Amino acid sequence: MPQSLATVLVHVIFSTKDRTPWLTSEVRQELHPYVVGVLANIGCPSIQTGGVEDHVHILLRLSRTVSLSQVVEKTKTSTSKWIKTKGPTDFAWQAGYGAFSVGPAESDRIIAYIKGQEEHHRKVTFQEELRGLLQESGTQFDERYLWD
Repeated sequence: MPQSLATVLVHVIFSTKDRTPWLTSEVRQELHPYVVGVLANIGCPSIQTGGVEDHVHILLRLSRTVSLSQVVEKTKTSTSKWIKTKGPTDFAWQAGYGAFSVGPAESDRIIAYIKGQEEHHRKVTFQEELRGLLQESGTQFDERYLWD
């Protein structure tokens, strides 16, 4: 094949350090478009970005030329610097992240899930949500190292 083609959709989740609720609705109104811009600049367009006070969800199309870890690192570094200009100079993201592959047929369900985060988190904590996503995807994890 003379060219390289790929469609890789990934649902990425990461939290503020210690799940501190830095991401007020006002911050999120600017943060989510900022995330979209960061991802566009690295060739990994956001399909849907959302979240609540203590974490972010992103459904993105992974470029064939960058690794997932590079995408997350660039997104977290850039947004952390930006958030610090808005006030909380001690802001930090958690060290890790969760990432789950999404088939094209599942993308509408994940988009709705991300859009419904505020309602979802009236009933479910971030920790419960992440444990459920890890279990649903068959990802093995050690609870001792899941939270920072």
